[in-house]
Amino acid sequence: MVANSLISHFFPNFAKTSPKMIYKILDIFFVAFHSSLIFFNLFGWILKRTRKLNLIILSLTGASWLFLGLIVGTLGYCPLTDWHFNILEKLGKTNLPNSYSKYLADRFTGLDINASLVDNATLYTFLAVLVISIVLNLRDFVKRKKKVS
Repeated sequence: MVANSLISHFFPNFAKTSPKMIYKILDIFFVAFHSSLIFFNLFGWILKRTRKLNLIILSLTGASWLFLGLIVGTLGYCPLTDWHFNILEKLGKTNLPNSYSKYLADRFTGLDINASLVDNATLYTFLAVLVISIVLNLRDFVKRKKKVS
């Protein structure tokens, strides 16, 4: 209640915004944010200054897919995907795929790409960049240790 009155006070026209418009804005936000996160997972290991963060984000991604997945009953579970798909359902989208990678591949290409192909490519690419990130972070750690000694 307090939040609504604050929003109304500082953004008087926001109260006039339709819920559908808000969901469309949230859809754009999730596509941009989630895609950026995926991009960082794929390429964050390249720059030395982002390697540690990349490994942390990759670890959180893997933990979500595995541990949250076991809790909710779906391996590969991602809360961002869950939240975004809830918004898409409010916008009337139906028959959403099980994975966000499949959703993005279909949305950006306009095709109906084989779900198994997308899921396998996602898993194997994730594992490859995880190994690369671990190896490079270990190499950087060993180099730092040698400089100190």
